[in-house]
Amino acid sequence: MAAMMFWGFVLRFVQCLAQASPFILTGFVIAAILQRFFGVTETRRLFGGTSRWSLLRAWLIGMLLPVCSLGVIPVVRELRRAGLKGGTILAFAMSAPLFNPLSLLYGLTLSEPIAIITFALCSLVIVTVVGLIWDRLFSVTETVAPVDPEIDYGIRRMVAVGACAARDASGSSWLYILAGLSGVALAGALLPAGALQHTFNSDNSLAPLIMSVMAIAVYATPMLAMSQLGMMFQHANSIGAAFVLLVLGAGMNLGLALWMFRQYGARRSLVWFLLLMGVVLGLAYGIERPLFPRDIEPANHTHAFDIYCQPFSSNQSGFLQLAHATGEKLDRDIQIYEWHSLKLLLLLAVSGVVFRIVDRSGRITRWIESSSSANQPKKLDIVLPPSVIGLCCLVGLVVLSGVGCYAYYPTAEEALEEMYIVRGEALSSARSGDLAQTEYWIDLYSDWSRKMEVGVYLRNWELSDYHRWKARLLREQLELLKHEVEDQEEEEVRALILKISRTHQRMRYAFTEELDG
Repeated sequence: MAAMMFWGFVLRFVQCLAQASPFILTGFVIAAILQRFFGVTETRRLFGGTSRWSLLRAWLIGMLLPVCSLGVIPVVRELRRAGLKGGTILAFAMSAPLFNPLSLLYGLTLSEPIAIITFALCSLVIVTVVGLIWDRLFSVTETVAPVDPEIDYGIRRMVAVGACAARDASGSSWLYILAGLSGVALAGALLPAGALQHTFNSDNSLAPLIMSVMAIAVYATPMLAMSQLGMMFQHANSIGAAFVLLVLGAGMNLGLALWMFRQYGARRSLVWFLLLMGVVLGLAYGIERPLFPRDIEPANHTHAFDIYCQPFSSNQSGFLQLAHATGEKLDRDIQIYEWHSLKLLLLLAVSGVVFRIVDRSGRITRWIESSSSANQPKKLDIVLPPSVIGLCCLVGLVVLSGVGCYAYYPTAEEALEEMYIVRGEALSSARSGDLAQTEYWIDLYSDWSRKMEVGVYLRNWELSDYHRWKARLLREQLELLKHEVEDQEEEEVRALILKISRTHQRMRYAFTEELDG
């Protein structure tokens, strides 16, 4: 039992760190851009300072930047240093992890578009109402920060951003990031496998309340939260619980909560959380019935939250056996781009440690911040203010997210090629009765079908209900196959394998021949 808890903790911790690494890396870069290009004055201006529009600006900027609730930590620390109001900072911290171009497009294929749009508008209501009330109760929550010196154009600017990001990546931000990762890791160590499968059914009136307790403790990337939302809509689980999952599961974590308590104190932070829970639960229960999918038969379970439970079965008990299983799961589940992001994040942190040691006297920092008389623009040079370059960098991040959508969501033909391989593995695993392999390949199979839908929508700017239903029928049959393999129903498994093969062929024809026609 102790070995299962230990390796469950390790597996969930490393999985989440790898999933979060691209967003954490982006967060350090954004914080460095704000500090070295914008500076205190321009950062305050960008976020509206103390104006009445500051909450709306924080929400809008947060919705555009590709960060998660861990990646947002270095950014909110910089906003705090810049002297923004507490309500504005926390509005940004809540909204930034919820949506980005990648996750928003993904979410639109997982459930009814009106549901995702409603969730986005509700997030605006949350940050506005809670932020306004909190700022009214605690009017002085901003700090007085020193104005940073402008950095000369050229090599100094580039070194300044790199050095700032590296120093932050080797500093106390990791205290909060590791605290955020510990919540989901502890859940993976302590919660029995499958313990949450029946907790969030639509007939459980306490589902949103239970979700609100669980969601803050765990961590979810925007993409994972959208995937879990899709599974809840597919099974007609509690819509209120799905909303709470998105707002608190993707928008909060223990590390962000720890940062709030350290910055604003226990009293102010508790008031914030009470206001937040009140507004979130009020909206969750309010949208439960209007957004409930009427065309789906409610299921009495969901596998959406198995990732927060113990990942090993009871027949795996040996320490070395569990260590081997952990290595296999990490090698199988972590994507290539996540491994590369993790390596870059480690390299940035190590560079920060080296920079701190080399620049112990502050000589390099003084050189960066000093103004050189030789650094005068030549006749044809156009010198842009740091704030303009910083804004271009932020806009560039948004544009890159949009471009990344086309790389992440391929054409229908490319998606179908990948699905052909995945289908063979999924059906072969189901035929042999290997439940672990079946679940893995079926989840990958379903994910590719959703990516195909988004890819088609991106390129044609439309996707008919007919094509949605073709992909949805395949996913429903895959879900049934997973349960039949779990129940060891060999006859039903064979029948479903044949049915899935026919459904796949019809879907392929619809997304190639009929779509073009």
